Amino acid sequence: MSTSPTISFIGAGNMATAILGGMLDSGFKASDVWVSAPDDSHLQAIKKRFGVSVTTDNRHCAEQADLVILAVKPQVMREVCTDIAPVVQNTRPLIASIAAGLEADTLDAWLGGGLPLVRIMPNTPSLVGRGAAGLFANSQVSDEQKNLVESIFSGIGSALWVGDETMLHAVTALSGSGPAYFFLILEALEEAAVDAGMNADTARQLAIQTMAGAAEMAGRSDHDPGQLKRNVMSPGGTTEQAITAFEDGGLRALVKKAYKAAFSRSEAMAKELAAGPHD
Repeated sequence: MSTSPTISFIGAGNMATAILGGMLDSGFKASDVWVSAPDDSHLQAIKKRFGVSVTTDNRHCAEQADLVILAVKPQVMREVCTDIAPVVQNTRPLIASIAAGLEADTLDAWLGGGLPLVRIMPNTPSLVGRGAAGLFANSQVSDEQKNLVESIFSGIGSALWVGDETMLHAVTALSGSGPAYFFLILEALEEAAVDAGMNADTARQLAIQTMAGAAEMAGRSDHDPGQLKRNVMSPGGTTEQAITAFEDGGLRALVKKAYKAAFSRSEAMAKELAAGPHD
């Protein structure tokens, strides 16, 4: 891999452009980046915005790269991989996939086999530079290549490695699906405040800032979340009453049930996507 690696994105959706923007903000050069997608007008907008090279030819895009980032929907991944397989078998780049569910061995087989491959499970807050990504590397990936991938995804939030690929199902159920869990809490808090007579806009702003502030405190504190919770509670006070209602209502068990449901669905999707419509 060259000292200034060329990075090619196959796919140019919201997540790909978020990653691209984070890369450029953290020091990667636009002259070292290629992007391919079917829609040339969309590509031209990306070229104008970021100054990168663009093409509608996936093979040409892949051929330029030290690192190919596969950023297409899981349902079309097989078609994309088999199309670029002859190119990447010749050039042997590092492959990184941000597609949920598709396992490394499945992707590697579609690409012809034997390639260094990293799977990344990002989440939607990556779009605002506050992402949380889980990363897994197969045995072909070098430390230098891992550092490259980590540096890219650190540009849009945090990037944490897992040693066992099956743990990406756990990542999916936690940080991948997790933003929706917090949006549900925001929605419920806003509704409760409105029911109590508060203006809806005021309720939303207070709920969002409260959640953001709590997350910031948790990130900066040496205390675990349980202690932070206790720090807010006073005996016989309002917070204690609310937490007691949550606990008596089975919130912990419900959260675990929801997490397990997401985890199980991630496992099932991996099998479904590996089989695909052609098998």
